[in-house]
Amino acid sequence: MQVIANVLLALVALIHVYIVVLEMFLWTTPRGQKAFGLTPEFAQESKALAANQGLYNGFLAAGLVYALIRQDFGASVLFTVFVIVAGVYGTFTASRKIFFVQVVPGVLALLLVLLAH
Repeated sequence: MQVIANVLLALVALIHVYIVVLEMFLWTTPRGQKAFGLTPEFAQESKALAANQGLYNGFLAAGLVYALIRQDFGASVLFTVFVIVAGVYGTFTASRKIFFVQVVPGVLALLLVLLAH
């Protein structure tokens, strides 16, 4: 069970690393614009905000990686809860797609972390 929990935690971390790349480096590119449904003008105007948002997603990924490396139950729970809360907020304020990309994997990972402990 612990192995599956670790795989899911790693998957959630990788999702957030990808979000970091999209928000910090690809926001104004066609790929970033397509991922977030942006016009080129809006992407250009909001790129500093997106980079800031990407930085926060990077902290989530870093916390999950730390938890995996240290096999730290408390950090695993804490950072997975942070992912879920951020995802729920994003679901209601930005896009329902966030629920499936961030919340569902986060909840599954949290459940398995709790069951494996």
